[in-house]
Amino acid sequence: MGEFNEKKATCGTVCLKYLLFTFNCCFWLAGLAVMAVGVWTLALKSDYISLLASNTYLATAYILVVAGVVVMVTGLLGCCATFKERRNLLRPYFILLLIIFLLEIVAGILAYVYYQQLNAELKENLKDTMTKRYHQPGHEGVTSAVDKLQQEFHCCGSNNSRDWRDSEWIRSGEAGGRLVPDSCCKTVVPHCGQREHASNIYKGGCITKLETFIQEHLRIIGAVGIGIACVQVFGMIFTCCLYKSLKLEHY
Repeated sequence: MGEFNEKKATCGTVCLKYLLFTFNCCFWLAGLAVMAVGVWTLALKSDYISLLASNTYLATAYILVVAGVVVMVTGLLGCCATFKERRNLLRPYFILLLIIFLLEIVAGILAYVYYQQLNAELKENLKDTMTKRYHQPGHEGVTSAVDKLQQEFHCCGSNNSRDWRDSEWIRSGEAGGRLVPDSCCKTVVPHCGQREHASNIYKGGCITKLETFIQEHLRIIGAVGIGIACVQVFGMIFTCCLYKSLKLEHY
């Protein structure tokens, strides 16, 4: 009877071992995906960060990058701990899983909270950012972001093209007679912003289009963060079960 129980325990340990190994392979790939989403946000989608008043969007992306790197390292540690059946490796592995779980939950919550606040923030700050910082010394990033925003989304100004009448750059005379930036033009040529006509420039504002763009990306960040965090719960359960099933190591 004792031999049967021992074989049963050994069989259970082997099953847990392979379950945890499979989980770690998937977990490593998930870490790569999380890091890729974070890097994608920072490298390709960060042009408009300078137009936002808060750093929540940027912080969320950095959290995902850090979490992705730690996930990949943790996945390798988990594979080693599983195959060598080392309880002393399973302990730090479980702690790392818990830390990553918390990081991704935080990223998901930040994305959700910022998603709710985005409309109010853009209404309060976008027009001022455009009119007070565009083509001003030390704000080259804002100038580049505004030009890209207006060309990419076929819009002009925050609410509409008339917003540019309040621009410090337009009023200063440095605009060279332009009524709007050249990036408002449907076909961009030098000084095309001197003619403010619907056939020549985009009339609609950028605020709604920028809000939609960022909200869509926040949904991706939030879904990835919380989705991977939920999967990790199974990893922590498998780890606890394997830890209990392994005998204490003898040195």
